[in-house]
Amino acid sequence: MRNYIALIHKDADSDFGVSFPDFPGVVTAGRDLDEARRMAEEALALHVEGLLEDGDAIPEPASLDAVMENQDNRDGVAILVSLKTEGKKAVRINITLPEDMLASIDAFAEANGFTRSGFLARAAKHEMESAHSGNGRKRALAV
Repeated sequence: MRNYIALIHKDADSDFGVSFPDFPGVVTAGRDLDEARRMAEEALALHVEGLLEDGDAIPEPASLDAVMENQDNRDGVAILVSLKTEGKKAVRINITLPEDMLASIDAFAEANGFTRSGFLARAAKHEMESAHSGNGRKRALAV
């Protein structure tokens, strides 16, 4: 299991933001520190799953010294986030979506630091968890 450094940032009147120096563009946030840490684990896992699915290399974790050499990183508080997806095999699938929906998905994913695959996996997980909450009642999905 690899551990990556995440930086927690907090401005007045904002949530706790989290970024990953080893994965530029991967960001998340939480209302409190516990939620920020959970969201950081999820964001890292989903991003790495997308990289693996796309056949991209996963970078080795940088040392704390290397991260803190960058002046831009010094305003954050460093935490370790464990990568828990190692050993999970990514499976390539083929799906069909309306062209405008795919464009919207890609734009949203890019703007929020996800790959297409990472975003779709996160959206699916969210929907499945939502469907199972509320005493096991199922909910219909509108597409």
